[in-house]
Amino acid sequence: MLQEKSAETARVNARKTDVFDIFNFKHYIGPNPYLGTAALVFDFTVTESGEPLSIERYLSIISDRYPQLADATYDSHAELFARTASEVAKLDMDLHFHKWSVKPDSHFSRIAIEAVHARTARATVYAVWDWFEAIDRDQDFDLEAQIAVLQNMFRQSVYGGPTVYSLIRSAAEKNIPAFYLWDEGLMQYGYGKNQVRGSATTFDRDSHLDSDFTTRKDDCKAFLATLGFPVPQGDIVSTQSGAIAVAREIGYPVAVKPVVGHKGIGVTADVRDADELAAAFKRAVKAIPDTEPVRVIVENSITGADFRLLCVDGKFVAATERRPAWVTGDGESTISELIRRENRKLERLDTPTSSLSKIQSDEAMEMYLAEQELSLDSVIESDRTVFLRKVANLSSGGVSIDATRKVHPDNIILAQDIALHFRLTCLGIDVVAESLAQSWKQGNFGIIEINAAPGIFMHLNPAVGDSVDVPSYILKTFFTSSEEARIPIITFNRISVEHLQETIDRILLQRPDWTIGAVCRDGLFVNRSEKVLNKNYNINVQTLLRNPKLDLLIVEYCEEILEAEGMFYRGSNMIVLDNPDETETILLRECTEDDTVVVREGSNISIRRQGSIEQYTLGDGEPFTRVYLKEIGTVL
Repeated sequence: MLQEKSAETARVNARKTDVFDIFNFKHYIGPNPYLGTAALVFDFTVTESGEPLSIERYLSIISDRYPQLADATYDSHAELFARTASEVAKLDMDLHFHKWSVKPDSHFSRIAIEAVHARTARATVYAVWDWFEAIDRDQDFDLEAQIAVLQNMFRQSVYGGPTVYSLIRSAAEKNIPAFYLWDEGLMQYGYGKNQVRGSATTFDRDSHLDSDFTTRKDDCKAFLATLGFPVPQGDIVSTQSGAIAVAREIGYPVAVKPVVGHKGIGVTADVRDADELAAAFKRAVKAIPDTEPVRVIVENSITGADFRLLCVDGKFVAATERRPAWVTGDGESTISELIRRENRKLERLDTPTSSLSKIQSDEAMEMYLAEQELSLDSVIESDRTVFLRKVANLSSGGVSIDATRKVHPDNIILAQDIALHFRLTCLGIDVVAESLAQSWKQGNFGIIEINAAPGIFMHLNPAVGDSVDVPSYILKTFFTSSEEARIPIITFNRISVEHLQETIDRILLQRPDWTIGAVCRDGLFVNRSEKVLNKNYNINVQTLLRNPKLDLLIVEYCEEILEAEGMFYRGSNMIVLDNPDETETILLRECTEDDTVVVREGSNISIRRQGSIEQYTLGDGEPFTRVYLKEIGTVL
């Protein structure tokens, strides 16, 4: 029920005219007393400023924007606020956050919504609060503008890149642990000895030598040519005159690109004369980092479409055609106006889940329009299509089209043969061809470059065609099941350093070659070696799970820690509860029949394992340690 207004409720964040107040924000990085996932938790109350409108009145306006909310009933304003905040937190990007809870108190309700990035989640809650207050005052509220700000905030976070987010989401769906290592700037998937760390599609199991080799485009191209693979003829130059000389030798049209580069920046295709080449050379040089020497590739420009072939773990999994951005005239609008209109489309939101980026206007675009005797101020006749670039760069607004099921078997074999020469989890092979349905052996097919850290969202969410679940292919490379990503975990609600060491000793007697990590409020250990205890408890847990040698983890999570920080991980193989209070029973929240649960209530003992329950009473002077130590074998 809606909490009663009370003079005891102090105004914290509310303005004088606000009907509601929200306060006591806390972000949990994992399961907590209020939700079984990472969450933003806050308190919600009614102020003394006036009576809120009926729940139905708020719902009638909110459900215009989120009609799915109208299908439920709400016992309090707090419940409606929580559900609304949960929906808005998806940011119109179909983010996978959908869990929420409300815990009523005498003077407020404690709300929890699933959240990963604390700053974005908190800003979302404030936006929803402003929306409720605007409804109460019968004022308009620009929710779309607010969501645009929130989308950008999330995108700028460590979780907001399309590749990283798609991997995090896939891991969550597969129950594979994933968390960010702030000091290292890496994502970790899995625990202990079963972990994999990485940045986007580059992982610690990749060869850094092979990864670096792919950035040396000239050497990599020569290597592919030695193996007999089709690569364009060309050379590397450092001056404009050198570029012109190479173009004369191999013949126009040519493609120009920096040796060191990514995302198609500084690349110009289909250069047809010396004037175009001079401009293309300058663009390539501009894209080269100041720390790198001027080295520019000039090579034959092959006629055809731009394709990306993707291999994961040496196997072909996806192909995408990439087309340059275009606009279609209406007989009235300028190209600049058509671009602005195109950029307002939902699919061009430029978010971690949008299929298209916004069209970028720059010098390269203006030059290409000039070649077509056009400019940004030109009005295009109705139904005429004008391509805006020569290069199909997706980050500049290009269009991705799935081509996976159209690839000729010879081209699949070609991609896999190339991938076999690189110890890389993901390998992107950029080619130009008339069609991937035609064998590369029939000519007019060229490998443009190899990418060691390819983006994958173009395959997962192409602008046209079917999705290919590349994140699943990547995660399956490391983990065929969620169990393979984990190590055994034993969780206590309370345990002393002495008993913790006794437990470590008992396990080492049975597994002397194991590395065991253990932490309680008073100590941190790797086997019997004591380590420095961080004042942030969950940092200690993360440090142990980050250890690539760890075979087993033992952790104490008492009420004090659960309320203050929540848990770092989800699920335990064995849970030992010694006279638990209500908060500590959340340790049982995700138990399965395969887990072992030992509970002591006074002198009464309950043991659950493999679907059976055993109960008995401790004898006089019988230590509780004797009970759970004999159960550890079920975990090992």
